[in-house]
Amino acid sequence: MLKQRIITALILLPIALAGFFLLQGGDFALFIGCVVTLGAWEWARLAGLMAQPMRIAYAAVVAAALMLLYLLPELAPWVLGAAVIWWGLATWLVLTYPRSSELWSSAACRLLIGLLVLLPAWQGLVLLKHWPLGNFLILSVMVLVWSADIGAYFSGRAFGKRKLAPHVSPGKSWEGVYGGLGVSLLIALGVGLVRDWSIGQLLLGLLGAVVVVMASVVGDLTESMFKRREGIKDSSNLLPGHGGVLDRIDSLTAAIPMFSVLLWAAEWGVM
Repeated sequence: MLKQRIITALILLPIALAGFFLLQGGDFALFIGCVVTLGAWEWARLAGLMAQPMRIAYAAVVAAALMLLYLLPELAPWVLGAAVIWWGLATWLVLTYPRSSELWSSAACRLLIGLLVLLPAWQGLVLLKHWPLGNFLILSVMVLVWSADIGAYFSGRAFGKRKLAPHVSPGKSWEGVYGGLGVSLLIALGVGLVRDWSIGQLLLGLLGAVVVVMASVVGDLTESMFKRREGIKDSSNLLPGHGGVLDRIDSLTAAIPMFSVLLWAAEWGVM
């Protein structure tokens, strides 16, 4: 398993880095769209669609929706606004699971939720890429999420006692969340000092980092909730040793829209 993980990572890492940071405009949107479409194929399974034709059809619908959003960029505020509402609702659904599963048990509802998970993540990345600091902003949100994951893993193993969401992901703890958040805040503080932010900017930046990291936790738990509902461990086996695409981007699907909205509201993205 470890060998598989290493080989897969060595193959995918340069492709991902080149796609995220070297591609521009329509090429970038297409690259991210391919990733999201694969995620849609996996999400169809989480929605209860087991037949391949149905899963492919759902992925095609998502791909068509991405094309529409690319052609109509004025829809971006609505898409990202819907994401903010959805992730707020998702927080409540996770905290009240399994009782909340009665509200989204139908395949139609879960397929609709898939759109709220996937489309805003694509929209957020495309928006970030168009800003002058595009690559830096994309790297920033990824570093925030990845550092939170790493910090949560080690602090959870060392100090974890209070379960975060025992019915959704029994291995996660509040101590892990605090540890991950602490690591991310240290990084955000370092960036602020290096970029010579004012006190007000620094405080807003740290507050924004808290929101983004907590959103990433909800994103992770939300996918876990749907997988637990379907009784599966991984969203697919597309990435040997790593599970599926959704297993790798679940935290980012929530963090990216929230990060984009916060920057947009603060008008930092164009600075």
